[in-house]
Amino acid sequence: MLTAIKAVHTAIYAVMVAAIFYTLYSGVTGRPDTLLIVAIGTVGLEAVVFLANGRRCPLTDLARRYGDPKGYVGDTFLPEWPARRTFVIITTLLVIGLLLVAVRLVLLWLG
Repeated sequence: MLTAIKAVHTAIYAVMVAAIFYTLYSGVTGRPDTLLIVAIGTVGLEAVVFLANGRRCPLTDLARRYGDPKGYVGDTFLPEWPARRTFVIITTLLVIGLLLVAVRLVLLWLG
């Protein structure tokens, strides 16, 4: 069961990272499109789930119940270094991407 939980969590993590990188890509290239809206919505939904669960991923608690001893994003198949720093790295990239998208949209609006 623990392997299945880790696989699901790793898949969700990969989708979130892809959404964040797409947001960053859209900000850098100035390509706002439907996929950008989906990416931002996906990350927003993940943030709501994360915050509603006391700033912890619900799958981490489930993985611990099935024997995973780690207290950080240890229920993925990631190496320890990126797992321990995932929130700092990913949040920084997301903020940069959102700021770039916002600047591009303002410039587009101004004309």
